[in-house]
Amino acid sequence: MENILILNAQVVNEGRTISQDIFVKNGFIEQLGTNLAHLTADRIIDANGQYLLPGVIDDQVHFREPGLTHKASIYTEAKAAVAGGVTSFMEMPNTVPNALTQALLEDKYQIASKTSLANYSFFMGASNDNYDEVMKTICPDVCGIKIFMGSSTGNMLVDSPDVLEKLFSTAPCLIATHCEDEPTVRQRTEMFKERYGDQVPYDIHALIRNEEACLKSSSLAVSLAQKYGTRLHILHISTGEETSLFEIGSYGNSSISDTEKQRKKITSEACVHHLWFDAEDYHRLGNLIKCNPAIKAPHHKEQILQAVLDNRIDVIATDHAPHTWEEKSKGYWAAPSGLPLVQHSLNIMLEFVAQGKISLERVVEKMSHAVADVFRIEKRGYIREGYWADLVLVDLNQTTSVSKENILFKCGWSPLEGTTFQSKVTHTLVSGHVVYENGTFDESKQGKRLRFSH
Repeated sequence: MENILILNAQVVNEGRTISQDIFVKNGFIEQLGTNLAHLTADRIIDANGQYLLPGVIDDQVHFREPGLTHKASIYTEAKAAVAGGVTSFMEMPNTVPNALTQALLEDKYQIASKTSLANYSFFMGASNDNYDEVMKTICPDVCGIKIFMGSSTGNMLVDSPDVLEKLFSTAPCLIATHCEDEPTVRQRTEMFKERYGDQVPYDIHALIRNEEACLKSSSLAVSLAQKYGTRLHILHISTGEETSLFEIGSYGNSSISDTEKQRKKITSEACVHHLWFDAEDYHRLGNLIKCNPAIKAPHHKEQILQAVLDNRIDVIATDHAPHTWEEKSKGYWAAPSGLPLVQHSLNIMLEFVAQGKISLERVVEKMSHAVADVFRIEKRGYIREGYWADLVLVDLNQTTSVSKENILFKCGWSPLEGTTFQSKVTHTLVSGHVVYENGTFDESKQGKRLRFSH
């Protein structure tokens, strides 16, 4: 691999921003310092005026391969990810067939090893009847076990109390949950179908998949984790009510020892769309922002952001979930849930920085440091000597406008079209390789499989 010298960067890392040079050798950060210009390198990047961040680690994406590649593929979505500063992703098991066996899970790793420009990991899926397969999961090699405690595609709804008790009491590694109470959602779906028939206002989605459904399911997950001492990570918190379930944590804080960090066994995630959009946007975007759990009333996004700021919510991700334009153009009942976001998640958070809602250091904590801490990812998520060089250069004096011409998702659309962000990703390094530079890609190397110290 080529050696890379990054000069004059404003390095944002572990709660502070300082001017530093970085020397990258054989994929790793070899040296950090204030005067490294004398070192010999194959490539020199002058980062004067720019900020250098650890690469974003997105702990929740749906890249649709295998089985749903008319919507997306690991190659297309990972390419969009690195263009947006996301250097590592963890992908969900509700592909086709669902990743409910170790063999099917390994198939996805094999695809990624040949096609993914970003680093990767894949969740093992749980169902009501694959307990023995789940227990075969080799935890240092897999990010976690995914449990849908709410409706999903295929055979992935886990609604058996006995199975849930068994999984939470014996899971070999972290459990990540989608929490919506299925009986509540079904009852409210039937109620609104009777009321409206096919002529449904789009904002009904927030009322069908309401606060009660989320809080009831999240509360059950937390109670099971407390009962059994499980490492639980609740995905895509969408209500202010749910934030009260979580303790104030210290993930990403460099002054806290690794042992102290691991004491917080129950963690949570906010997604950028629950911070950016609210129910008022259904009138403008309709099915394009239909997702599960639903985007809800405006006060929820303020409460979720506050929980991010006070460390009750630990990480920020996307739940990137693309569908074709044709699928999203169907009527409300037929249109699938999910939206594509991974190319612009960092831009969204940097926009909040520009608005004074969050600090740049806190964005790095929530999108990189804390994700590495929660999942115990080896040698990633921080800018440290000896760590993999997953790095992103951003310019806060340039803009990024979202349009069909520059969207890299295979689906070809984004709910953010027409938005101009006050930031631009200029370079992305994945495991020491400059994969993206000012709109061009070097696809000569693939990303690497993430490893975990479970």
